[in-house]
Amino acid sequence: METFSPVQTDEKPAPVKRYPFKFSTLILVLCVLGLLCSAAGIALTTWQFAGFLQGDLSSVYSWMKYLLLYLTSILLAVLLTAMLLRSQYVITEKQLVMQFGLIKSKYEIGQIYSVHLFRGAHKLAVYFDDFKTKYIVIVVKETWYDDFIRTLISRNERIGFSFSTAEEEENFKKKK
Repeated sequence: METFSPVQTDEKPAPVKRYPFKFSTLILVLCVLGLLCSAAGIALTTWQFAGFLQGDLSSVYSWMKYLLLYLTSILLAVLLTAMLLRSQYVITEKQLVMQFGLIKSKYEIGQIYSVHLFRGAHKLAVYFDDFKTKYIVIVVKETWYDDFIRTLISRNERIGFSFSTAEEEENFKKKK
């Protein structure tokens, strides 16, 4: 016997949207340099370890040294690679997830108060309170700002939207 709920909806859940981080050129260069340092650390440790294997193998200190050198180099490579490949904002039906490499922060879309676009500073801020003290800055390509805002508002229509021009931002800075 089949049971039906009194209210049936044919609405499909909204699709999950992903927006990759927009890293600055400096950050990308530093990450590549970090990956190169990690590779150099692994190569140098391997070269030294090969020499160690030909000598006295009874030193616990040497074994620990090589273990730590390998572990550090590999951990740096994993963290930097994860940061470059998996840094993104994910908007689900109920949450805004900020994923920065291996670190995830989840925010309930129902808790978002407003979104503000700073056109002069080229930044997008998501506020969680009326006083604008709890917020996150969204760092994606500027061409994705409209889609990001529309996606958030489609998940919760109570989210307010505002923007400021470069002139308004400059006047605000002068008043401080």
